[in-house]
Amino acid sequence: MCAVDDAALSGGSEAPSAAAGAAAGPRPPSPAPGDPGPPPRRRRWTGDLLAYPWFAPLALLGCFAVAAGGVLATDPTDDTGTTTCLFKLTTGFDCPGCGGTRAFYYVLTLNLPEAARHHLMAVFAAPFIVWMYLAWALPRLAPRRTWRLPTFHLTPRALTGFLLVWAAFFVARNLPWEPFAFFYV
Repeated sequence: MCAVDDAALSGGSEAPSAAAGAAAGPRPPSPAPGDPGPPPRRRRWTGDLLAYPWFAPLALLGCFAVAAGGVLATDPTDDTGTTTCLFKLTTGFDCPGCGGTRAFYYVLTLNLPEAARHHLMAVFAAPFIVWMYLAWALPRLAPRRTWRLPTFHLTPRALTGFLLVWAAFFVARNLPWEPFAFFYV
C-alpha cells in the first residue's frame, strides 16, 4: 500500500535519498559523453504547413488547376453517351447545374458565347468568384503590400436575388419553345 522499497524495510545501508529515488521508478539512462541523446520530438508536417498564411490560397489554387486540367483533358463537350446527371436521367429536365462542366470547359478555352449557352449563370458568377478569391488570397500571399483589392461582400439580399434568378433560369431553360430552347443542353 505504501511505496517503500525492500532496502528501507531491511535496514540496509543505502541513504534515504537513494531509497526515495528508487521508489519513484526507474530513471532513463543518461546518454554517454559522445552520444547526442534521443532525437527531438517532431511536429506533424500538417501543423507546420498550416501555420503559414500562404498555404491555403496556394492549396486552393492547386486544386483549381488540377480540376481545370482534368476538364481540359477529358473534353466534356464530345457527346460520348448518356448523361451521368441523376436529375436529368429521372426527370428528363436539365438540373440547375447541368452544363456547368461544359461551360467551365468553354471558359477555359475562351469560347464565352458557347459557355453562356451551356450555363449562363455560371459564366455570370465566374468573375465575382475570381474577384473574391483574389481579395482573400492576395493579403495572405503578399502581406507587405500597401494596397488591397476592395472586398466583395455577399449580402443576404444579393445572395437571395442571385438564387432567385438562378431558379428562374432553371425553369426557363427547360421550356420547350424559343428563345428558351436555346439554353437546353
